[in-house]
Amino acid sequence: MTCARTCFLAAAVTTLLGACTLEPNYHRPASPVPPLEGGTAGGTAAADVGWHEFFPDPQLQQLIALALANNRDLRVAALNVQSAQAQYRIQRAQLFPTIDASAVEQVERIPISVLESENPSAAAAAAQGGSALPSGVTVHTYDVGVGFTSYELDVFGRIRSLSHAALQQYFSSGETRRSVQLTLVAEIASAYVAVLADQTLLDITRDTLKSQEDSYALTQKLFDGGTSTELAVRQAESTVDTARANLAQYNRQLAQDRDALQLLLGAPIPDGIDFSEGLNRGNMVAELEEGIPSDVLVRRPDVLAAEHQLMAANAQIGAARAAFFPAISLTGNFGTESTQLSGLFKSGSSAWAFSPQISVPIFTGGANVANLQATKIARDTAVAQYEKAIQTAFREVADALIARGTLDDQLAAQQALVIASEKAYKLADMRYRGGVDSYLSALDAQRTLYGAQQQLQVVRLTRLQNLVTLYKALGGGLREHAVAASN
Repeated sequence: MTCARTCFLAAAVTTLLGACTLEPNYHRPASPVPPLEGGTAGGTAAADVGWHEFFPDPQLQQLIALALANNRDLRVAALNVQSAQAQYRIQRAQLFPTIDASAVEQVERIPISVLESENPSAAAAAAQGGSALPSGVTVHTYDVGVGFTSYELDVFGRIRSLSHAALQQYFSSGETRRSVQLTLVAEIASAYVAVLADQTLLDITRDTLKSQEDSYALTQKLFDGGTSTELAVRQAESTVDTARANLAQYNRQLAQDRDALQLLLGAPIPDGIDFSEGLNRGNMVAELEEGIPSDVLVRRPDVLAAEHQLMAANAQIGAARAAFFPAISLTGNFGTESTQLSGLFKSGSSAWAFSPQISVPIFTGGANVANLQATKIARDTAVAQYEKAIQTAFREVADALIARGTLDDQLAAQQALVIASEKAYKLADMRYRGGVDSYLSALDAQRTLYGAQQQLQVVRLTRLQNLVTLYKALGGGLREHAVAASN
């Protein structure tokens, strides 16, 4: 009962004193960037918009779901979270005593000379029954018990601070996994629309090649009839060769972008995925509302991961400070002991031991001071990394917002240019076929139209990818479905 009360008292003292730590009070660093324009939210935050709602294209939804299930980077990030959780549990376990059960048999051979000097009566008893003393005595001791060894009382919070640091590392790894997921969703969407744009450019080039081949055939016929020049023939031929080169280029680009998409998926592209419609599939990416939550930057997973790293570094300072103070450890055991195996559990065989130990640092060669300085430097480094994460987030959001405002104007202007170029080419082609103008005018109009059509697809692709980038920069892509609006 005495041992039980002692163990209970030790546990109670540990619980009371363990709540004390020497960690500095944590304060989130001030934001190193100005507020984003429209900082008061005007609608649903992008982080609350599920990717199913933001990407209404069924094919894109299928690809994103496939990537979330198979992508190797996301799988590694998830395993890192599990590893960090295990490390935290290992560190936290040191707050509690490790209790072990043991059973020991000890056999010891004692020389008779030692026995005579230490215990003459035992030597005399061993000599009974013979004229000569034996050379020694074999002693058996049996011991069964439970106990704990070198359990440190966390009086100054060293172990608790290390546990806090491990917990923040675990939280950071979780946010890193979320950041990887967010990036993956955005990369799948960007890669998907890139493949569609390649297909559209390929289709435009095929149509242009056919038109140029028809023009070349007509020019060759006119030349054979003496109504055109060899220069016109060679110019028409050059446009055909240029279109063929572009066709090979877009075929290669389409194949490479499909490979890039497949790598992100972590699995083959499903057979049912159809890219033949190109960017004309319809609504693939939703529009975001204008309002931007004022806390959008600190809600991003990469910023939260950096902040948890900062909090872990802050906790490490507490552990380094505790190293300057005494360390108290306990060792205890309770059980039974007997010189005969049959007597282990008989009355009077109980035995216990309790051994507290205190260690006071006197001279460590400056190791504790250097360790404290190192933890403070690590904390300052984490502050800089946290501020950099916010600055990176600010730039990504600001750049995406700037691009969003100009791309709509650029797209409208480019569409108008394509329409005007189509009309100009039709007129130039009619005048050439009617013998009014030379082929050079028709050729120039055709080149202008082809370039305008190509640039239009590039602008369409850039606008779609900008919407994806803005969605990611605002923290969207972590949820599968939108959060229900609260009343």
